[in-house]
Amino acid sequence: MLEAWYNRGMDDAKEEIRARLPVEDVVGQYIELKRAGRTLKGRSPWGVDKTPSFMVSPEKGIWHDFSANKGGDIFAFVMEVEGIGFREALEKLAAQAGVELAKYRGGDNMVAKRKARAKEALELACKYYQYCLTKNKRIIQYVMEKRGMTKGTVGNFRIGYAPQEGKALLKFLEARGYRANELQDAGLLNQYGGDLFRGRMMVPFIDTNGVIGFTARVIDGGEPKYLNTPETLLFNKSRFVFGLAQAKEAIRHNNFVVIVEGNMDVISSHQAGVREAVATSGTAMTELHLKTLSRLTGDVRLAYDGDAAGVKATERAIMMAGDLGINLSVISDYHGAKDPDELIQRSPELWQEAVTNFRPAVDYLLDKYEENLDLSSGAGKREYSDVAMKLLKYVVDPVERKHYEQLVARRLDCTVEDLHAKKIQEKPRRLKKVENVVEADFLKGVIDNLQAILIYGGVTGVKGVELPEEETKLAELEMVYETRYKGWTSEMLEKEAKELLARYKAESRKREVDELTERLAQIEQMSDEERTEELDREYEEILKKIMAIKRA
Repeated sequence: MLEAWYNRGMDDAKEEIRARLPVEDVVGQYIELKRAGRTLKGRSPWGVDKTPSFMVSPEKGIWHDFSANKGGDIFAFVMEVEGIGFREALEKLAAQAGVELAKYRGGDNMVAKRKARAKEALELACKYYQYCLTKNKRIIQYVMEKRGMTKGTVGNFRIGYAPQEGKALLKFLEARGYRANELQDAGLLNQYGGDLFRGRMMVPFIDTNGVIGFTARVIDGGEPKYLNTPETLLFNKSRFVFGLAQAKEAIRHNNFVVIVEGNMDVISSHQAGVREAVATSGTAMTELHLKTLSRLTGDVRLAYDGDAAGVKATERAIMMAGDLGINLSVISDYHGAKDPDELIQRSPELWQEAVTNFRPAVDYLLDKYEENLDLSSGAGKREYSDVAMKLLKYVVDPVERKHYEQLVARRLDCTVEDLHAKKIQEKPRRLKKVENVVEADFLKGVIDNLQAILIYGGVTGVKGVELPEEETKLAELEMVYETRYKGWTSEMLEKEAKELLARYKAESRKREVDELTERLAQIEQMSDEERTEELDREYEEILKKIMAIKRA
């Protein structure tokens, strides 16, 4: 039983930890996971299964071990695998996530309140900037004529304008009850207490919860060209994917995503009909960015510049993509334009065509290496083999890696064995070992399957089973249903539900009899001095219960 006093104010801490620690990262510290469609699969950490039966859903943030009949979120996993209580699991995961629990303790939820006020302030600021844009003809001309945005695009991305006056937004928000410290939490003020954004075109950062920050572009020249919201309670540039809120539906529908370099490239691409485009905001791509996208699709297409920086960015992406089950490719034919935005200004149709003409990222990089090196010389071959083999270490699939090794060997007129002879072997990934071996909870497995069918299979008329309402448990049961019962007919599901209910009742009766019998044995082993009239009455009641259960 969780301690009530400790739970007060911890809900927000739990949500923050879940947001920072993907379930696959936590579980991956203990067992090796491999991609299996939209889920990940591995062997039970409790040594129960003979074949992989441990499933992880990155999209839902939950796991389920079909062999041991366990499941839940990251907290449940750490509690089970480490054999610790909720409090210890919370503190352990908070340390990993960099979350200070002290800020959340107590009943006042100060951090949650600060976040809520910051969200409100940012939403109001966004509406203020949108209003300011409509009242400035010069800025409208810049946005729609020079930047080429349509009215629909301006509305979809909520484009606005920050006035040049030093405290225009501050005065507007203070008049509506916001204090300076709340606006500082929102990232709207500079170090001197005035407006951070002045005289700039404003583009909001929007996630599933609404506006969390801004990127601001200069209009009349000056530096910096772009100014972004700093790290705040709401905005983390290592996690945020610009344009994802607008692109998510298209990505899911068409099952691919295009990563461009700049935020304006995203806006131009959406306007040109390629609404699967997103970008990282003011930072290099991180593993967290890729993990976020991998939950929507395994087809990731990079649309970077073909310069040295673009090559380096593609290399980094390959290093991160291997373990995520991502098919990484490169869009490189811009028909003579230097980047997607320039191509889109020339012809939206050519950009749409370019998005469909992509190449595997490894092929693209190997060709780039060859362009920049003299493979007719020994030094050139040595350098090419160095960079190529370093790259191929991150190709996870052995068949795919062998293909590229043979390709590199042919280009260098050597053998694959020659390449292996110089290849630097990396140490294999070390996973934490889970020592404890447990027996599968048969009764829990039966009830999980039964609940999954009743909730997601549309079966009615099967009574006597309490259905959970907790969100994490429902997500786990959905995964159970998708894994075991998807495609079953209604008749099959109804029959299975009735059989499971019968097994559940039979196993429950058996367990109750075993527990009662054990209590009888304890009473029988007592001496005459220890036996009391109360114990004798208990003994007789237990016998009656056992007989009643067996007759049922």
